[in-house]
Amino acid sequence: MNLKDYIRSIPDYPKKGILFRDITTLIKDEKAFAETINLIVEKSKKYEFDKVAAIESRGFVFASAVSYILKKPFIMLRKKDKLPADVHSVDFELEYGTATIEVHKDSVNENESVLIIDDLIATGGTAEAAAKLIELSKGKVAAFIFVINLFDLGGSDNLLKKNYKVENLINFPGH
Repeated sequence: MNLKDYIRSIPDYPKKGILFRDITTLIKDEKAFAETINLIVEKSKKYEFDKVAAIESRGFVFASAVSYILKKPFIMLRKKDKLPADVHSVDFELEYGTATIEVHKDSVNENESVLIIDDLIATGGTAEAAAKLIELSKGKVAAFIFVINLFDLGGSDNLLKKNYKVENLINFPGH
């Protein structure tokens, strides 16, 4: 199955010049969604980790299913002011703006290893912020797994240069 066939490309969304890679067409197809989850689970077997984390919001779709299959705790890395208890926060740059993500301070224990899953990596700002959250919690990043890598925007390469392990299922140009 070629998962690329299930990704819809939308030009000029959310702003002019951006070619948005839409995963809703992948997740609405039960076979493509199942294949995506199975591939993430397979790739995750290369790594030792205690917990699965995902970046809000599309990462939740994939990571919660993987967490369930692997019987690992699930951690939500959320947008600012979405978590009710004490949090660690990290500000970061997006391809088209700035943002903040947070994690509950009690989500990761010291020396726990965390697999981070998201739907897409572009410039890598969100992924780096996610890693910083895990590290602020005194945990370690086991690896990142992305459904889509926008290879020409350099996010995966930036993570690799910082000695993070990175896996991708699909590669697309970013523009």
